[in-house]
Amino acid sequence: MSFLEQHFHLQENHTSVRTELSAGLTTFMTMAYILIVNPSILSATGMDAGAILTATAVASALGTLCMALLANYPFALAPGMGLNAYFAFTVVLQYGYSWQMALGAVFVEGIVFILLSATNVREAIFNAIPKTLKTATSVGIGLFIAFIGMQNAGVIVAESSTLVALGNVKSVPVALALIGTILTVVMVIRKIKGALLWGILITYALGIVCQFAGIYVVDETNFSLLPSGVMAMPPSILPVFGKLDLSSVFSLEFVTIIFSFLFVDLFDTLGTLIGVSSKAGYLDKDGKLPRIKGALMADAVATTAGAVLGTSTVTTFVESASGVTDGGRTGLTSLTTAVLFLLALFFSPIITAIPSFATTPALITVGLFMMESVMKIDFSDYTEGFPAFIAILMMVVAYSISEGLVFGVLSYVLLKLLSGRSKELNPVIIIIAILFFLKLIL
Repeated sequence: MSFLEQHFHLQENHTSVRTELSAGLTTFMTMAYILIVNPSILSATGMDAGAILTATAVASALGTLCMALLANYPFALAPGMGLNAYFAFTVVLQYGYSWQMALGAVFVEGIVFILLSATNVREAIFNAIPKTLKTATSVGIGLFIAFIGMQNAGVIVAESSTLVALGNVKSVPVALALIGTILTVVMVIRKIKGALLWGILITYALGIVCQFAGIYVVDETNFSLLPSGVMAMPPSILPVFGKLDLSSVFSLEFVTIIFSFLFVDLFDTLGTLIGVSSKAGYLDKDGKLPRIKGALMADAVATTAGAVLGTSTVTTFVESASGVTDGGRTGLTSLTTAVLFLLALFFSPIITAIPSFATTPALITVGLFMMESVMKIDFSDYTEGFPAFIAILMMVVAYSISEGLVFGVLSYVLLKLLSGRSKELNPVIIIIAILFFLKLIL
């Protein structure tokens, strides 16, 4: 028995080394944007952008490696979008706390998560969520991922009166994103192995051709698609490493910040695990996820270590669904992604040259795949169908997986109670609903 087979059980999971490596690369390509976006967001607080780049890559690699070794799942971790914005623009810039104190809050949040994971609290919450909402979460995440992809490429843009609108389809990035999406779906239909990865690479290659032809014009909105080099030494992590401030840990304001990080991270992570696991077929007949304790512990350890390294909350990424869709089934996929995050530090000129419109086809196609689960929802029973519907809707329009779960769980409990079907509710889901209600009003 080979080393990889012994540790990752490839045959048992009906996969191969080649498939796992390809899936790991696909996952990395669809979430590599975090190496660019996270420093851009967190540097608004005064943190050193170069140091954040290194911290982001190392924290992502560490968290994803923990997922591979502790849970043997093909899920990747990185500093969460939304959580980094809350860190920078709300906690630091709006509330006026230092970024060192914000890192301290993330660190304490991670410690709390480790305790909750070790005592099965997070596992109990996961298992208490009804199967219909677990299925709806998979669908909602699919739409959410597709929406993010369209935003990244400018297919969908912000608009004052309607909030969102169709972007300029005549622009080269939008046109390439749409062309790439069609090509990717065609490759999926033709069952070409690694279709998502090929979609990213082909779309990027078409962009380079357009730049050479003068169709894609480099300006203040469109950066050059040609790498500035091949290799570069990683920036020093020292300006942010170990800089967390715990001096106000017992203050009411500090506890409030910790709770905010804790709530969003908890239900974003649970939602992602539910959605991606459902798509991969990991959930058992009762809707439970085997080895969930290892997955939750990996997330908790990554959050704690990430704060020490100098970045915002590290969490399981929804883009992990791209690797799962590409055939990834074991921790070898996540191990591959982890290694690529470390290599990216030395090949940052190439990684940062890949534009967001090139990853859009993969994200939209993943959304298509995850929509398939909607057929498992019983919409004829409105006590099941409406909570699923509202959860899916709110994940997209509220731009938050956790808020989708909030509205889904609240409506599920209320409809069951008011319809005289309270026996279908377990005590844990009622407690969760009460906490969700208090979160909304307070």
